[in-house]
Amino acid sequence: MSEKEKTRSRYTTVSIPVTLYNRIKELIKGTGFTSVSQYVTYVLREIIAAHEEARYTEPFSEEDKKRIIEKLKKLGYL
Repeated sequence: MSEKEKTRSRYTTVSIPVTLYNRIKELIKGTGFTSVSQYVTYVLREIIAAHEEARYTEPFSEEDKKRIIEKLKKLGYL
């Protein structure tokens, strides 16, 4: 078994309230998700990907930068 396969087959347990579990169970009925764990894994991957993407994008657009530079010039800092 390759290292990648070993990592893929390792899991841990995460506890969630039973009421949330039941809501998710109802939510995924009729979808392609076969278990609550599969759905929760999908959702968490999406959230983590969004956070990682946000971390590497610039906080200010070019327009924001120009506006800030103009304000700093008017205040005499530049």
